[in-house]
Amino acid sequence: MKKFLLGASVLLGLASGGTTARADEGLSVSIPPRLPDLPYFESGKLLATGGVSNVEGAGGGGISTWALITGYGTRDSIGANAHFTYIPLSNFTVREEGAAIGFFNRVEVSYSHLDFDTGSTGAKLGLGRGFTFGQDVVGAKARLFGDIVYDQDSWLPQVSVGIQYKTTDHAPILAAVGARDHAGLDYYISASKLFLGQSLLVNATLRLTRANQIGILGFGGPRNNNYQPQFEGSVAYLLAKNLAIGAEYRTMPNNLGFTKESDWKTAYIAWFISKNASVTLAYANLGTVATFKNQQGVYVSTQIGF
Repeated sequence: MKKFLLGASVLLGLASGGTTARADEGLSVSIPPRLPDLPYFESGKLLATGGVSNVEGAGGGGISTWALITGYGTRDSIGANAHFTYIPLSNFTVREEGAAIGFFNRVEVSYSHLDFDTGSTGAKLGLGRGFTFGQDVVGAKARLFGDIVYDQDSWLPQVSVGIQYKTTDHAPILAAVGARDHAGLDYYISASKLFLGQSLLVNATLRLTRANQIGILGFGGPRNNNYQPQFEGSVAYLLAKNLAIGAEYRTMPNNLGFTKESDWKTAYIAWFISKNASVTLAYANLGTVATFKNQQGVYVSTQIGF
C-alpha cells in the first residue's frame, strides 16, 4: 500500500537578547531577554472573505474549491476553522466533518472525514441496510500570487494550487464494482476574483482526478483509469456584508462501468453570523449516484473558527 506523507513547515525567525543595567548603588542588574512575540491570531480579513468549507475540507464553497486561504488570518496571522456538513439525498445521506488551518494567508492545510450512508438503499445494492462508506481527505493549498481584496485595481485574480490525498474504506467492495484503487491523489489550480464594488466573487478551478464520486466509490475504473481534467465553477453575490447567495457547478468523470456519474450542482445562501461562525443552506443536485437517479436534497453546513 502506497503511503502519502504530507508535511508542512512554517519557519519563524525570532530574535531576542539580554541587556545589563547599572543601579545607583553600583550593582550590576541583569535584565532577562524579552520573550519573542507569538504569531497573532487576529481575524484581519474582511467578513465573508474567509469563505466556507467544502465537502473535502478545503476553503471555498460547498462543492467547489476556491483560491482563498481558509480562515480570517492575514499575512501576519493564522486562521483556523472546524465545520460539519449534512446532506440528506433522495436515497443516501452524506455526513462530513473537518478542520483547516490557514498560515499567514499563504498556506492552507485541511482534514476531512466523510460518511456516505446508503440507508435502506444499501439492501437494494446488496450491501446491507445502513452500509456506510468512510472517506478521509488530507489536503494542502498554497497561494501563488494575487490577493482577492487588495488587487481591486487589477484584473489579476488570486491563484492557488493544491493537492488532496483521499482514501476510502471497504476496498474489496470498491474493487468489486470496478474501481482500480481505494486511494488516490487530486491536483488542482484555482483562480478567485472579488469585485468589491459589485459585491461579486467568481471562481474557477481546474482539477486533475481519477476519483469516482469524489472518491467515495474509489478511483479509476474500466472506462478510464487515467487522470482527467474536471471543472469547478462558483459565483457568490453579497446581499449584505454578512449574507451571500450563489451557485456552483462541478463536473465529474465517468470511470465506472456499472453506473453513470453526473455533474454536481448547488444553489446556496450563506449567513456569516460573525468571523467566528457561519451557516450555509443549499439545494444540492448530484444527479445519478450508484445507479440511483435524481439524488437531490438540502445541504446544511455550519462552521466555527477565526
